[in-house]
Amino acid sequence: MSAVQTGKFRFKKGDTVVVIAGNDKGKTGTVKSVVRETGRVVVEGVNLRWKHKKPSQKNPQGERVQIEIAIDASNVAHVGANGKPTRKAPQR
Repeated sequence: MSAVQTGKFRFKKGDTVVVIAGNDKGKTGTVKSVVRETGRVVVEGVNLRWKHKKPSQKNPQGERVQIEIAIDASNVAHVGANGKPTRKAPQR
């Protein structure tokens, strides 16, 4: 479990980031949401997992869907103008 983030947070919803560590290293995507309490971010198209949905009246067959799971903020970096990871946040 990672430490709780305090103070300023580096990432915001809509930022373009690249994964710098883990199974999806090198993938690029936009931040969909930020979980400040745990210091994690959800990146579009990164860290996909299967979720099994139970059958219901609306969907009697049930289904398997892929969803993005949050990854630690230390494993992503902003994308610079040249397309490479950078430590500096973009001007907002």
